[in-house]
Amino acid sequence: MTRWRHDGVLITGGTGSLGRALVPALLAAGVPRLAIYSRGEHAQVAMQGDLENDPRLRFFIGDVRDRERLRRAMAGVDVLIHAAALKHVTTCEYNPREAVLTNVVGAQNIVDAAIDAGVRCVLIVSTDKAVQPENFYGATKMCAEKIFVQGNAYAGDGPTRLAAVRYGNVVGSRGSVVEVWRKQRASGRISITDPSATRFWISLEQAAGFVLSCADRMQGGEVFVPKLPATTVADLARAVAPDCVWDLSGLRAGEKLHEILISANETGAVWDLGDRYAILTPFATWAAWKNPPWEGAIRCSPGLRIASDIADRVPEEVLEAWGRA
Repeated sequence: MTRWRHDGVLITGGTGSLGRALVPALLAAGVPRLAIYSRGEHAQVAMQGDLENDPRLRFFIGDVRDRERLRRAMAGVDVLIHAAALKHVTTCEYNPREAVLTNVVGAQNIVDAAIDAGVRCVLIVSTDKAVQPENFYGATKMCAEKIFVQGNAYAGDGPTRLAAVRYGNVVGSRGSVVEVWRKQRASGRISITDPSATRFWISLEQAAGFVLSCADRMQGGEVFVPKLPATTVADLARAVAPDCVWDLSGLRAGEKLHEILISANETGAVWDLGDRYAILTPFATWAAWKNPPWEGAIRCSPGLRIASDIADRVPEEVLEAWGRA
């Protein structure tokens, strides 16, 4: 990563898997002030120790449901990366009210507080499950994406601009199936839902790099989508736990057989930027439909659909590397 060209940065959910990849990258890039906002005291103390109490770090105990606390944390912030969310499908199905309060109301609180504080660049981390959602988690993230994109209209002529990044499963993130299988494989058995299911995959380092590059390139109103490979659950299981017996359980409530990163029904314009797509909804507040601000951007044909069952496959050598981890 090149030298960071912005001033203060705030990461909500900054002690999570993505935050723990973003923070070292930002510190190495020379960020002058980096604030971490999360609910977990123990996780914050552990991060402070791991990073040797770097003087550029600031830690805020807080919840995205608390708008006043967010406003306090945003003082002096130039860039905000919103990664805090309830992320587990089953948890959100069982606790729908809590998922709404954190993922939807929390997103609105971020937008309102950022506009009030004059934060220049505000980026939400979303998921492929937000596209044509089949579960409650995906539905809340779909709402959060739309809240962020439409937030540009409320920002008006002020400095705040908001956008979203949307990607698939993160290899080795906390609670991911790869992490679960790595723990299970010592027993000789792993739990599998449906071997024929397909999923998009991105490494933690790639996800962090993608988020930071989008923060650098965003104009406001975009949903950025990386070009990701996919794999079947069966192929992934063979790579991570090649000698294990499979205990099949079937897809859980709300799980899709195949995931979608861009739906053929996405409204607006989709631009191919080479290594990623940028979706511009009709509510984007700047005129980029015919004159996009990205050099070399190509307008995609209507009806573009990016789904895990038809995507390029994860290369064999990458699967083998995941298996060795």
